[in-house]
Amino acid sequence: MSKHLLQDQGLWREGALINGEWVTETAHGTYDVRNPANGELLARLPRCQKEETVRAIESADAAFRKWRHTTAKQRAEIINRWYQLMVQHKEDLAKIITLEEGKPLSEARGEMDYASSFVQWFAEEAKRVRGDVIPAPKVTQHIVALKQPVGVCAAITPWNFPAAMITRKAAPALAAGCSIVVKPASQTPMTAFALGELAIRAGIPAGVFNVLSGNDTRIIGGLLTSHQLVRKVTFTGSTEVGRVLLRQSAETIKKCSMELGGNAPCIVFDDANLDLAVEGVLAAKYRNTGQSCIAANRVLVQDNIYDALAERLAERTRAFKVGNGLEEGVQIGPMIDEAAVAKVEEHLANAIAGGAKILAGGRRHALGGAFFEPTVVAGVSRDMTIAREETFGPVMPLIRFKTDAEAIEMANDTEFGLASYLYSENASRIWRTAEALESGMVGINTGLISTEVAPFGGVKQSGLGREGSHYGIDEFLEIKYMCWDGLRPAGAL
Repeated sequence: MSKHLLQDQGLWREGALINGEWVTETAHGTYDVRNPANGELLARLPRCQKEETVRAIESADAAFRKWRHTTAKQRAEIINRWYQLMVQHKEDLAKIITLEEGKPLSEARGEMDYASSFVQWFAEEAKRVRGDVIPAPKVTQHIVALKQPVGVCAAITPWNFPAAMITRKAAPALAAGCSIVVKPASQTPMTAFALGELAIRAGIPAGVFNVLSGNDTRIIGGLLTSHQLVRKVTFTGSTEVGRVLLRQSAETIKKCSMELGGNAPCIVFDDANLDLAVEGVLAAKYRNTGQSCIAANRVLVQDNIYDALAERLAERTRAFKVGNGLEEGVQIGPMIDEAAVAKVEEHLANAIAGGAKILAGGRRHALGGAFFEPTVVAGVSRDMTIAREETFGPVMPLIRFKTDAEAIEMANDTEFGLASYLYSENASRIWRTAEALESGMVGINTGLISTEVAPFGGVKQSGLGREGSHYGIDEFLEIKYMCWDGLRPAGAL
C-alpha cells in the first residue's frame, strides 16, 4: 500500500477532520482516490454531505469564539509549530502529493517548500496586524480603527497544488484569528488530511482547522457558500465555478477571494536574452505538466527571432523525461485524468486544422493512461481555441508578432488577467509593456513568480483579492471604526 512509502505512516489519514476528530464513516458511502500515474487505488474515503458539512461549520464557529481571543503572539507560536512540522515531514508530504496528483517528486518537494513558506510568513504576520488612530474633527473625540477577524472561513481548493493552495489560505486565516473549513479537491484530499494531522500535532485547537472529504462538491460547496455562520469564502479554481460560488455567496453577502482561470501570455521580444528566455518559457509552461493557473498558455514571439526560438524550445521539449513522478529523473508526470488529456487533444486538433504545425510531441505518450507528450506547436493564430482558452496541459503554442503594440494588444485580448511574462533587455520597453499588460502579476525575464512575500492574484475574470505578502492577511480581517466622544480636551486639564 502507498502509505508504506512514508516514514511516518500516521500522516496517511483516510477520513475527514471535523472538530479535531477523524471521521472515517458517513451514511453516504465512499469514493475512491487513485494515482493518476497508474490508476492504483490509494484510498477509499467517506463521502461528506450536508450533515458533516454543517457539523464542521458549527464546530468552526464554536472554536472561532475562543481562537479569536488568543493573543497574536500565541497564534504565531502555534502556527510556527505547524510550519516546523511541515519542514520536518517534507519528504513524506512530497510523496503524498506525487502519489495523488502525479507531479515529479522534485516538484512536489518544491511545492512543500512553497506551501510551508506561507505558514512561516503568516505566523510572523499575525503579530503585525495593526489598526489606526485617526485625527478626530472634534476636540472631545478619539477615532480608532481596529482590525478584527472576519469569522468562520471556507476554503475550496484545487487538485494541482494540493498543499500550497491550502496553506496560502489557511495560514492567513488562522493568523488573523479566524477558523476554517477546507474542502480539498476530491482527486487530492490526502495531502490536506496530512496537513490536518500536523495541525493537531502543532496544537491548533479542535475546530479551528477542519477538512472535509468527498466528491459531492456541489452539496458541500453550496452549504459553505450559503450557511449564515460562514463569513468568508476563498476559492482557487476555474472562472466558471468561481462565478457560481460568487452568486451563491451573494445571498448572505460573504467576503470572497477568488483566484480563477488564466490565459497567461509570455512575450519574447527580439532584444531578449534567448538563453534566459528559453529557460524561463520552459519553466513557465511545463511546471506541473502545464497544469498551473499561471502557466504560459500563449508564447508570443517577435517575428525576426521566431524560428530560432521555436527550434530551441522544441529541442529542449523533446528531451524531457516523462514518467511516474516517483521515478528518478522524471520531469513530466501524468495529467490528472482522462478528461484533461481529451481537452489537450481537442485544442491541438483545432490548431492543426487551422494550419498550425507540431514541432515536438503532439500525441498521447507511449506510457498510456493520462500521460501526454510535452508539445510545441508553431504557426498558431490568436483565433484558435488553444490561444483563446486555458489548455491546462503540456502544450506550448507559439504565436508570431511584429510590433510591440501588436504584442500588447494580443496579450490583453482575453477575459482573463492573472499572470503575464515578458523577455527583453530594454528597460524602456520592459516598463512600457509591463505597465500596459492587463494582469495582476508580471514576470520580467523570469518564468517563476510565485513567492510568499508577493501579492498573488488577478484582474478581470481571473479573480478578486490577493494571497500572500502583507496584503494577504487583510482578506481575513474586517475594519471596525470606533468613535469615542465626551472626552475632556487635553487643554482643559
